[in-house]
Amino acid sequence: MNSDLKTTPADRWIINPVNNFISKSTTGGIVLFVSAIVAIVLANSPLSDWYHHIWEHKIGCSFDDTTYLNLSLHHWVNDGLMAIFFFVVGLELKRELIVGELSNPKKALLPIVGALGGMIFPALIYLLFNYGTESSHGWGIPMATDIAFALGVLYLLGDKIPTSLKVFLTALAIVDDLGAVLVIAFFYTAEINFPMLFTGIGFVLFLLCGKAFGIRNTFFYAIIGIFGVWLPFLLSGVHATIAAVLVAFTIPIESLQKLEHKMHPFVSFIVMPIFALANAGVTFSSDVIEQATSVVTIGIILGLIVGKVIGVFGVSALMIKLKLATLPTNVNHRQLFGIGLLASIGFTMSLFVTNLAFDNPEYEVQAKLGIFIASTIGGVLGFILLNKNNKSVNINNLNTNA
Repeated sequence: MNSDLKTTPADRWIINPVNNFISKSTTGGIVLFVSAIVAIVLANSPLSDWYHHIWEHKIGCSFDDTTYLNLSLHHWVNDGLMAIFFFVVGLELKRELIVGELSNPKKALLPIVGALGGMIFPALIYLLFNYGTESSHGWGIPMATDIAFALGVLYLLGDKIPTSLKVFLTALAIVDDLGAVLVIAFFYTAEINFPMLFTGIGFVLFLLCGKAFGIRNTFFYAIIGIFGVWLPFLLSGVHATIAAVLVAFTIPIESLQKLEHKMHPFVSFIVMPIFALANAGVTFSSDVIEQATSVVTIGIILGLIVGKVIGVFGVSALMIKLKLATLPTNVNHRQLFGIGLLASIGFTMSLFVTNLAFDNPEYEVQAKLGIFIASTIGGVLGFILLNKNNKSVNINNLNTNA
C-alpha cells in the first residue's frame, strides 16, 4: 500500500516539515538567534519596562508560612534551566573523552591546545584594556565559544567543509566548554557554604557507587542528581551548573548517547531560546556610541575576535609548524583560520559569564553589546572565508619570502 495514502494533510503540511526543521543541525542556532533578536526588540520597544520586570518576578516554595528558594525568574532560568544545558555539555564531554576525538591523545592534542589558546589570549586582551579597573572581573567573558552558533554557521556551508573540520570544531568547543565550567567554578563562585557543598559532593560519590553496582535506571540518576546534587550546590554558593556537569559524568556509558540524543531537542528549542530571551535584551541608550567605545566593550570585541584567532589559529599553526601536531584530514590553513573566526562567536556562554561577572548594570550592557558585535563580525567573516573554494595550503607557505 502506498505510504502517501496513510499520511494526513496535518502530517504533510505541519508534522513532517516541523520534524525536518528540528532534525537539521543549523536549526538550533537559528532559533537561538531569533530569540536573541526578539529579546533586543522587546528591550528597546514600548514594552521595555514589562520585558525587564517580568524576569524579576519571584518564584519559590511555601511551607508552614515560610518561603524557600524565593528566587527571581531570571535566577531560575540561569541556575535551573541552564543546568540542563550544562548537563548535556557534560554528556558530550564524557562521550568525547571515552569514544570521541578526545579519546585519542594524538588527535586530541590540536583541539585541546587550540581551545586553551582560545581561552588564554582573549582573557589577556580583555585585561589589557581593563586591568586595574572595576570591570577587570569580566576577563572570563571573551573566553567562551558558543558551540550551537559556531557549528550552525559551519553546517550552513554543507559539503564545502570536510567532516574532519566539523569534528575539530566540535572537539575544540567541548574543551572550551570545560574550560568555561572550571572558570565559573573557581573564579565566579560566591561565598561558599561548605556543609552544603560537601553534601552535594557526597551524593555525586553515591551516584558513582550506584553506577559501579550496575544501576542503570535513569530516574535514579535524575532524582538523586536534582535533589541530592543540584539543590545542595545551589544552596552552597558554588554555581549550580557545575553540579549538572558532575552528574553527567556519573551516567553509565550504556545510557549516555541515548540520553544525550533525547535531551538535545529540549535544550536547543526550549532551554537556550528561553535563556536568550531572559539575557539578551539590551536596552540601548542615546549614548550607544559611548557604550560601544567603552573599555569593556572594546576589550570583549578584540578579546573575542583577535584573541580567538591568535589563540585557536595561531597556536594551532605553531603546533603544526613545530611538528607537534598535524592538521585534520583534508583541512587547510585557511579553513583553520576560518575556525578561529567562528570561535569568536561567544554568545550563550559569554552572556552567562557576564551575569556572573558584573553587578553593575552599565557594565552588563557594555559587555552584551561587545558580545553581539564580536559574534556577528566573527560569524560573518568566518562564513565568508570558509565559503570560498579551498585549496591545500602548506604551513611553510605562510612565511613571506624576502
